[in-house]
Amino acid sequence: MKKITNLINTLNNNLNVAYSLIRIYLGIALFIRGWILLADPSEITRLAGAQQVYWWYSYIIGAHLIGGFMLATGLLTRFAAVLQIPVLAGAVFFIHLEQGLMTVGQSLELASLVLVLLIIYFVFGSGIFALDNYIAKYKANAITGAGDYKQPAR
Repeated sequence: MKKITNLINTLNNNLNVAYSLIRIYLGIALFIRGWILLADPSEITRLAGAQQVYWWYSYIIGAHLIGGFMLATGLLTRFAAVLQIPVLAGAVFFIHLEQGLMTVGQSLELASLVLVLLIIYFVFGSGIFALDNYIAKYKANAITGAGDYKQPAR
């Protein structure tokens, strides 16, 4: 029982790790989605069901590729999230909402989840394992003259 209690305490003390892992997974998933859309441009028009969305193609692909990479690495996380939010809001409210909840692909549920996660990362930032943190600590050490950057203690 003591081992289980210690494990639970360790996990509770490292919630920042989970938050960062979710961000990394989300960034990789969006990057892969961007790669898939880049490989097959007709996928966007198939999803949208109309040609009027096609001119957004460049923005959608760029947001997913660049923003996904930035989210995965934790570089300018809030900016990367805000790049993605219009794309996912469009997917939720203009494409998947018409299909409803009871579709085979579960597109509305997944797109809504990704949209909510992006809003959370926009509001709260990147988490512990992020280039944003490394850069901020490096700059703070350079300004204060504290010396070389060291991995923060957990």
